[in-house]
Amino acid sequence: MTPAYRRFSSFPMHRRRLLTTAAGIALMPLARGQRTRMARIGWLGWIGAEGASASTLVLAAFRAGLADRGWGEGRDYELLVRDGDRERSAELAAELVRANADLLVAQGPMVFGAKTVTGTKPVIFNLGGDPVEAGLVASLSHPGGHLTGVTSLSPELAGKRLELLKLAMPPGSAHVAVIANAMHAGFAIERDAVDAAARRLGLALAWHPLKSVADMEAALPRIAQGGAGALLAVPDNLINSQAPALARFTSARRLPSISGWAAFAEAGNLMSYGPNVHAYFRQMAAIADRLLRGARAADLAVEQPRDIELVINARVARALGLTLPAELQLRADRWIE
Repeated sequence: MTPAYRRFSSFPMHRRRLLTTAAGIALMPLARGQRTRMARIGWLGWIGAEGASASTLVLAAFRAGLADRGWGEGRDYELLVRDGDRERSAELAAELVRANADLLVAQGPMVFGAKTVTGTKPVIFNLGGDPVEAGLVASLSHPGGHLTGVTSLSPELAGKRLELLKLAMPPGSAHVAVIANAMHAGFAIERDAVDAAARRLGLALAWHPLKSVADMEAALPRIAQGGAGALLAVPDNLINSQAPALARFTSARRLPSISGWAAFAEAGNLMSYGPNVHAYFRQMAAIADRLLRGARAADLAVEQPRDIELVINARVARALGLTLPAELQLRADRWIE
């Protein structure tokens, strides 16, 4: 098996905007001429620790991605939506199978239940970890089964977040606290990448591996006592669900912070650097389009996000008393006022 770090170091990661129908004419769906019924897409939405469905903000992007490729909802396809937590993922996936869904789209941890009950039915996942380590695919280039999708795990992004965080840190500060889910598939990959970046940047790291929300709550007082000058939150479902709690902590301790999704900055933390969530789910729609046209999941390589953005919360920067250098300001794709 290819070493995990090499699997991901060979992935191209480009800071660019997606090209959609402006780059060419979208193909018309097979549904009109070659199907006896509308295509059925099963959507397994994940409800995280805070209880609000994560589907709310991304379903529109997925629908828009299908529309870019000529699929009209109610004309060419119907979307069967089931939301729940990971414990119900197999149950809800089985419901969609019984409803004759042609393929399933599984958010985050919902893919693990879907994998067990879908037989050979195609499943598209979005994952923050390593799908090979998680047992979802045989390899990134040739998944080999009935699952494929997009993974946001990237050593390049992990190191880049630390580089951006250093730019926001007060002069003379060199101590960064790092929180990460130790149970996350890909934890070792990101830890190696962050450690390598820290050596290059001359930063000292204090790692706080977590396995639960309770672990995070216990870690925060230790971080406060450790004198860290900034906080790096390695993104995954556990960390993402605690963005508001981390915002309260970083505000109280006056710590610049960064993670991987815009929701982290929107929750009241300083910055995020990672996939644009709307482009991310349009990308998943493109995979659905290919599968509905007859492609095999086994042959569709797992992709990485194509649209990476830096989001800075200007209100938080002012509250923390930070004067962000021009180098950092010029890199921002979006400011939250």
